[in-house]
Amino acid sequence: MQRRVLILLALVAIALAPSSTALAQGIALWTPEKRGSDNIDVLAHIPLGPARNVSDIELEQDMDRPYAYVGRMVYGGWGEKGTDIIDLSDPANPKIIHEWRIEDQDLHLGLGGMDVKYFKWDDRYYVVQSVQFGQGGPNSDMGAVVLDVTDLPESYSEVARLRAPEHPGGFHNIFMYKHSNGRPLLFTTIGGPWAHVYDMANVVEGAMDDALAARVPLGDGGMEVGSYHDMYVGWHEDTQSDRFYGGGTGGYYVFDVTDLERPSMVVSLTGISGVDWGHTFTPSPDGRYVIAEAEYQYAPLRIFDLQPALDGETKNIRQPISAWTADWRNLVHNHEVRWPFVFVSGYLDGLQIFSMQDPHNPVTIGYYDTFLGGPAENLCTMCDGLFGVDVRNADGLIVGSDMTTGFWVFRMEGFNGWSGAQWGLPERSSVQEWEATPGQEQ
Repeated sequence: MQRRVLILLALVAIALAPSSTALAQGIALWTPEKRGSDNIDVLAHIPLGPARNVSDIELEQDMDRPYAYVGRMVYGGWGEKGTDIIDLSDPANPKIIHEWRIEDQDLHLGLGGMDVKYFKWDDRYYVVQSVQFGQGGPNSDMGAVVLDVTDLPESYSEVARLRAPEHPGGFHNIFMYKHSNGRPLLFTTIGGPWAHVYDMANVVEGAMDDALAARVPLGDGGMEVGSYHDMYVGWHEDTQSDRFYGGGTGGYYVFDVTDLERPSMVVSLTGISGVDWGHTFTPSPDGRYVIAEAEYQYAPLRIFDLQPALDGETKNIRQPISAWTADWRNLVHNHEVRWPFVFVSGYLDGLQIFSMQDPHNPVTIGYYDTFLGGPAENLCTMCDGLFGVDVRNADGLIVGSDMTTGFWVFRMEGFNGWSGAQWGLPERSSVQEWEATPGQEQ
């Protein structure tokens, strides 16, 4: 324990250095009267109800489809379990246009709506809302609901419910990916030492018996207990392969999932001081650098260089090259990478944005406190505030979902959109090109 504390203090010292740099560049310190840095503009805010009833967020990327999706949960209090659909035709005046809610709210135990993603297949648009319902109530075997949102803003419809009866408790996190085989795949966390992979084309077409397409093992496949928490999947240009990045029991793992029947581990990040369990794990567009989150109080985001593993020099990496935190006393929840910028949903610290153009020296470049509160008195005391964040690549619009204060819309001065070509990197982020297939783009 003493060694772990010393390691954490060292990482905090590393992480505080960027803050000093940021101050030298003129970024003001937070105060209750000045909630954000001068380069962050708040376009809109929609309160969404009582404390701790908002979860993750997803923003469609097509400018002709200006819709955001917000998961609704119940975490230690009153709320509703489902999804809000928000119209951003005018980003300064967003409107909730539809609300999907699970039936018999009072009978459904557990959190409710968690992670939310969208995809396109056969000229139709779909939203996948992951859900977690507890045993003792209905739908404890349900992992996600699928909504057809093609006809927004007028209407939407529920088209499928994805179930995993052998692993009750639902899907905590999900990731949608256009695989090099051309299929839209949903990667999910479940209550076991794998990530389950579902072919969503089969799901929406009613072929539920053929829905489960693969399983990605946890670690080397020898673990009998444990689970993944979060994941990212992307095309790796240098090796022309589909790669899975997962955080969970033991740390973080990168797999080649080009052959879905035989996933093979590329590199692990285990034995890291202060990390027994990985949370969010996201690569740079070229797959060299990764941002790794552990989600416990005082834990910074750690940044690792995978080049030694990519060069075949090692199969496991233990030492980060740098770290970043907004406030060493707190922790962050999730992040989105638009190289060199990392957009962070920082729980109590709200929206935080840092640059890792020099990965060894990440620098805070903007922030806005969406919460203005402090630690809670029960449950996860640090778990309140900004839960999810997303970015629209076409114009740089930033949205966030705060567990207590609701839906937020931002712009950052000078950030008017993102593409990898602007930075001499592959065109890769969490955003999927549904009209193209990885490795086959023209």
